[in-house]
Amino acid sequence: MEHYDAVIIGSGQGGTPLAKKLAQAGWKTALIEKELVGGTCVNNGCTPTKTMIASAKAAYTVAWAAKWGVEVPDFRVNLAAILHRKTQVVDQFRNGSQLGLENTANLTLIFGEAFFTGKKQIQITLTKGGSKVITANKIFIDAGTRPRVPDIPGLAEAGYFTSATLLDFNQIPEHLVILGGNYIGLEFGQMYRRFGSKVTILEHNKLFLKREDEDVAAEVQKFLRDEDIQIFTQASATRVTKTQNGLLITLETSGQESTMACSHILVAAGRIPNTNKLNVEAAGVKTDKQGYIVVNEKLETTAADIYALGDITGGPKFTHISYNDYVILYRNLLEQKHETTANRLVPYCLFTDPQVGRVGLTEKEARQQGQNIKVAKLPMTSVARAIETGDTRGLLKAIVDAESGQILGVAVVGQEGGEIMSVLQMAMVGKIDYKKMKEMVFAHPLYAESLNNLFLALDKTE
Repeated sequence: MEHYDAVIIGSGQGGTPLAKKLAQAGWKTALIEKELVGGTCVNNGCTPTKTMIASAKAAYTVAWAAKWGVEVPDFRVNLAAILHRKTQVVDQFRNGSQLGLENTANLTLIFGEAFFTGKKQIQITLTKGGSKVITANKIFIDAGTRPRVPDIPGLAEAGYFTSATLLDFNQIPEHLVILGGNYIGLEFGQMYRRFGSKVTILEHNKLFLKREDEDVAAEVQKFLRDEDIQIFTQASATRVTKTQNGLLITLETSGQESTMACSHILVAAGRIPNTNKLNVEAAGVKTDKQGYIVVNEKLETTAADIYALGDITGGPKFTHISYNDYVILYRNLLEQKHETTANRLVPYCLFTDPQVGRVGLTEKEARQQGQNIKVAKLPMTSVARAIETGDTRGLLKAIVDAESGQILGVAVVGQEGGEIMSVLQMAMVGKIDYKKMKEMVFAHPLYAESLNNLFLALDKTE
């Protein structure tokens, strides 16, 4: 039984840098990975999807090239080439990450499936066969999440894709029905529509993109529908039947039953934590009703010297949040800081085309909290850069404190929306109020320059 100073379960975007950091600090460290180094982000999340989305945007640009005065008489989507490029990028990222781990002193990379057999004892079913038991002074759980598959009669028998398995499918679906109108579902939906599929999105909630303000959600819904993507809200699949011609979905939409034929189904109904095989109870680690590991603001579990980070804690499921969890842990453990997850800004970007960048409070959240706010809005039709580049879809929106002028939240729907949002995120962190942003000198004609007009419009409403 080998003993370590630290053991990390899972090589995601928090676990991998944490393992290297602890090992470089002189800790004898083991990193256990069940499948592939890099976690969801590198293998079947951010990296492959954004690579393929880039191909989809290229197809869209070519299809509409005449709008910019460029005539393209004919083109075709070569899915095999798209998948090959995606695989090359994923391999590059994964192999680079694995090589970095293997070349780190004091760090042992173990491939296998881990589960607790005691408070600080882990048994590993090794990928190459056999098993081993190890112990550690401190243990970090970064085992992530996996796609949630709803219990719909006939779905398993009929066959379906998840966001992971569809990435390797070598055909363009004739008609792809997506169960779930979340960010994953929308990105996949637009991507495959641009590849040539008919796409229908079924969202069970009454509101489309319910986390966003309704005006922001409406902008997204409009540009998706303009690409002939069908979107139904208050719509749930109640049964799936395999037929000679494909699949038949029985739907309940706003209380009415109907049927819809399609060729393929993508399940994008959220994610569930990978705690089912970890046996965390043996270590004294508590989980909530959904199976997520319960942690405090310092990412400590209910068991001494056992921590959890990343998606498995039930926090925001973003790569950058997993990475920030790593930063909090290493600074507290190695630098004796007192970093916490409390009040951290959580930016995110929906990688549709155009993008949706978001950080801070929405207008509805601020009003529900009773805050005294002012709302600045500017349509992309009034942004010089958007007009010049020929894409005026979207808007900029900022929520500011009416008294202090501090920016409380931002939503940007538009080309490079995530980049524009990041500029305002930095203003929020730096306590730069909207009046300074209104008069700041930005290079002309950037998208960021539109922030002058965004906040100038705010003063005009006073």
